[in-house]
Amino acid sequence: MAADGPPLRLNMAEIEFSVLARECLHRRIDSIEKLEQEVLAWSKNRNAKATKIHWSFTVDTARQKLASQYEKVNEINAFYKN
Repeated sequence: MAADGPPLRLNMAEIEFSVLARECLHRRIDSIEKLEQEVLAWSKNRNAKATKIHWSFTVDTARQKLASQYEKVNEINAFYKN
């Protein structure tokens, strides 16, 4: 099963916003102009580092750890139980 497409891109965007909030937006910024400067500088720095996301939660791991949740949503998902 391929791990790409819109859900993956959404997860990546959520992760990037989380990092942005922790690294750049943890303080009060007085103006929209200053915010734009801060975010642009953060983005350039992050891109220059070629920062990658380390995915430690694979599809198989998710199936194992969340099997009971899958089954609650739809009984046919009991197939994924070990």
